[in-house]
Amino acid sequence: MQLTTPSVLQPLAPIPSSPALAPKTHSLPQHHSGSNYSNKKLRRAYRVSVIAKSEDDYHATLRALNSRGRTPRKSLGQHYMLNSEVNERLVAAANVREGDVVIEIGPGTGSLTNALINAGATVIAIEKDPHMAALVGERFAGVEHFSVLNEDFTKCHIRSHFDLLMQRGASVNRSSRYAKVVSNIPFNISTDVVKHLLPMGDVFSEVVLLLQNETALRLVDAPLRTYEYRPINIFVKFYSDPEYIFKVERSNFFPQPKVDAAVATFKLKKAADYPPVASAKAFFSLINSAFNGKRKMLRRSLQHICTSHEVEEALTNIGLPVTARPEELTLDQFVRLHNLIVEAQCFLPS
Repeated sequence: MQLTTPSVLQPLAPIPSSPALAPKTHSLPQHHSGSNYSNKKLRRAYRVSVIAKSEDDYHATLRALNSRGRTPRKSLGQHYMLNSEVNERLVAAANVREGDVVIEIGPGTGSLTNALINAGATVIAIEKDPHMAALVGERFAGVEHFSVLNEDFTKCHIRSHFDLLMQRGASVNRSSRYAKVVSNIPFNISTDVVKHLLPMGDVFSEVVLLLQNETALRLVDAPLRTYEYRPINIFVKFYSDPEYIFKVERSNFFPQPKVDAAVATFKLKKAADYPPVASAKAFFSLINSAFNGKRKMLRRSLQHICTSHEVEEALTNIGLPVTARPEELTLDQFVRLHNLIVEAQCFLPS
C-alpha cells in the first residue's frame, strides 16, 4: 500500500456521530493559581478520567457494533474482549508507562486501546476492517496521542509508519528508545504476526499478545520430540525470549470462541544477541528443509544440501546420533549443526 503521511499523523475524517459513540461534552474544572498541575497536565488527567468511565462490557460492545450495523466477522477472526480487568492485566504484562509508544493490532471497539491510553501510552492502532477503524477513530478523536491506520497488518509497512511518527518527535512523549506491541490479535493471523514482529528488535523492545491458549503454549515452550515442536519454535527463540503469562477463559469474549486464550510476552533480542550464524536466511532455510519430511532423519532431509556422510559427521561432532531427527534438536544444536555445514562448504542460500 502506498504510504501517506496523513494516515499516521492525522485522525480520520469526521464521521456522523451515533448516540452510542458520540462524545459527551464535559467542562474542565477551573484551574486555580497555585495548583501543582499545569494546564496541559490538568486537561490530560481530566480527559483520562472521562475516558475511564466507559465500560467495555457486553452491552457496550453490542451498542458500539450496532451503531455501525456491524456483526463480528468470522473471516477476520473478530472476537471482542468484554472484561476490562483482562485488558488491565495485558497492559501490566507489557509494563506500559507514561510516554511509551505502543502499536495495537486489531483494536476492534477500542477496549484495550482505552486501557493503553489511560496508562499514558501513545497508541498507533492498525485495523483492517474500515468500519471498525472508523468506530475506534471516532471514539478517541479527542485524544492527542492516538492515531488509527486502516490497513491489513500482515501487509503493512510498520517500520515506515513508525519512522514517520518518530520524525514528529515534538508530538510524541517517548520514555524509551524502543516501542512496544500490545494486542488482542485475531487468532487466525497469530503466526503471521509473530513472524512479522519478532525480527524487529531494532524497533520494538517487547511484544505482548493475546493468543489462542494452545498457540501460546506451543510458541513459548513446545516440548522436544513432539508433533508441536516446529520451525516456528526455533524462530521464536532465535529472535526473542518468550514467556507464557496467564490464561484467559473463552467466556470473556464476544462472540465466544471455541477455545480459551492466553497472554504471552516476547522480549525481543537485539541483533548482537542473536545466535551466531553467518546468515539468518541460510539458517532458516536449513531449518525449513530439516522439518520438511515428517519424522525424517536429518541425514535424509538435508541431503540436497550436503551428502548424508557430511550430515552424519556434523551430527557426531555436536554429540548427536547419526539417526537424529529435527524434533530432537534445540536451537543451540541447530546453530552448531548449521555452522558445521557452512564450514563444510555445503550449499546454502546466503
